[in-house]
Amino acid sequence: MSFTAAVALAVAGFLAAGPPAAAADADLVLGGGFETGLDGWSCSAGSGAVVTTPVHGGSSALRATPAGQDNARCSQTVTVEPDSAYTLTAWVQGAYVYLGASGTGTTDVSTWTQSAGVWKQLTTSFRTGPSTTSVTVYTHGWYGQPAHFTDDLTLVGPAPGGPGRPQPPAVPTGLSASATSSSAISLSWTAVPGATSYTVYRDGAAPLSVTAPSATVTGLAASTTYTFRVGAVNAAGESARSAPVSATTTSGGGGGGGGLPAHVLVGYLHASFANGSGYVRMADVPDSWDVIDLAFGEPTSVTSGDIRFRLCPVTECPNAESEAEFKAAVKAKQAAGKKVLISIGGQNGQVQLGTTGARDTFVSSVGKIIDEYGLDGLDIDFEGHSLSLAAGDTDFRAPTTPGIVNLISAVKTLKARYGPGFVLTMAPETFFVQLGHQYYGSGPWGGQDPRAGAYLPVIHALRDDLTLLHVQDYNSGPVMGLDNQYHSMGGADFHIAMTDMLLTGFPVAGNSARVFPPLRPDQIAIGLPATPNAGNGHTPPAEVNKALDCLTRKTNCGGYQTHGTWPALRGLMTWSVNWDRFGGGEFSRNFDAYFPGAAS
Repeated sequence: MSFTAAVALAVAGFLAAGPPAAAADADLVLGGGFETGLDGWSCSAGSGAVVTTPVHGGSSALRATPAGQDNARCSQTVTVEPDSAYTLTAWVQGAYVYLGASGTGTTDVSTWTQSAGVWKQLTTSFRTGPSTTSVTVYTHGWYGQPAHFTDDLTLVGPAPGGPGRPQPPAVPTGLSASATSSSAISLSWTAVPGATSYTVYRDGAAPLSVTAPSATVTGLAASTTYTFRVGAVNAAGESARSAPVSATTTSGGGGGGGGLPAHVLVGYLHASFANGSGYVRMADVPDSWDVIDLAFGEPTSVTSGDIRFRLCPVTECPNAESEAEFKAAVKAKQAAGKKVLISIGGQNGQVQLGTTGARDTFVSSVGKIIDEYGLDGLDIDFEGHSLSLAAGDTDFRAPTTPGIVNLISAVKTLKARYGPGFVLTMAPETFFVQLGHQYYGSGPWGGQDPRAGAYLPVIHALRDDLTLLHVQDYNSGPVMGLDNQYHSMGGADFHIAMTDMLLTGFPVAGNSARVFPPLRPDQIAIGLPATPNAGNGHTPPAEVNKALDCLTRKTNCGGYQTHGTWPALRGLMTWSVNWDRFGGGEFSRNFDAYFPGAAS
């Protein structure tokens, strides 16, 4: 071949091949088909879940449900190549569904559609900035709208790590997980050279960033399996996620009170007064009742912190037993596996621990009652004006109101004094808990009732010590649930919606940056009046069972769709043992029939 022909052939080959190849395009989204659950995805306020119908491709899709001020945003941060073009695509279905990308380094993009009942493709494109190494892709719905669905979400463009560019770290290996309690799992993995931090991903929860090759994930539900992956991070971006590992938390009782059955019946015993329902001697309390709350210990004055308890005098309760008989009956109940607590407060017992002196007196006086009667723990039944948030106290995670700070401190002191077997329960009204979803304290501009949501900082600070929370789902006005609808007491729907909030978590005062985390299902009992005489909002047994069916089995849910299924829901509380006997035992007999063997 001549020199001229060789040159011509070389030039022709160069022209045919074109310029040097760019980084190959790839789909950079992890789990965009949701076939492996929500791994890699984070959904606001627990709004996301993987479903098997409807789907666009494969066997799974994402369902996300807006609630209150949350638009059900699900997102994933993806490592990308700087100064490169990307196309974001997803198939969606719903009243209003948005798809977008943020942190692009140039112009963030989004698009939306209305496609209720049919799948529709959304597509948008963007170019990354000259120093952009990661972007966040997301989908969300709209406030007050039904659930929307997303499937087959892709981000296609150059894979990160072009020639001469810094590289993200290697994929973490050696990930292991083990449960350390009913609410915590510890993780560890092999350190990755060059990694400056790590991101822990868990079942659609918000990612956890740590600097060491280990982490402890808390706030989990008892007897529940969780799946984790880990990514390694440096200045160039994040690695692909590690292989998944799973671990199962231990069973119940993280808040103490061991020895309680899986499902419990809680009742208040009118031990210190008569009110027309009839006096019930401690020895005559039926075996159905697993936790017996002595009503009530009351303060000598609202602000003293000095709590006193006395048995109902014979002049008021002619068939009342003696002190010695009562104490012997308490021991007999405990020997049979029951827990007997002193309940502080009630409708007439306002308690305000505004000073450290009142706090210390509370600890001392409550301790004396527990010791004198040999009780198992404490029930906090603060009502009326006992708890109120001071102006400017806006974050339930860091309360500043003295009465609330002192109550938390006092209870922690009592728990430390009596040890892990100490039973701690609470019986707030919906006004002090679920109403906090809409209103918290006096509000950013003042004018709201400062008691709104005031129990939330107490519950949150004591969640690791809490045995049972049984909100009073009665004597309540309508309350907005996570479906952005108001629910009224007296039927299954109210109990389902109120309990779903506790087990799912919710933004406080509509602030998605301040989400009250869910409690474990074994920490939750539903509070109801035993009879129509006992309180407003009595729920017939058939409606009680519908609520239990929906929450524990996902059946009989009616129009409200829960955010999960909780077979470990602990049980029921009622006002009261006395009113149940007055009503022929209907409440306790219905519980025994629904949870056969629970009291054995």
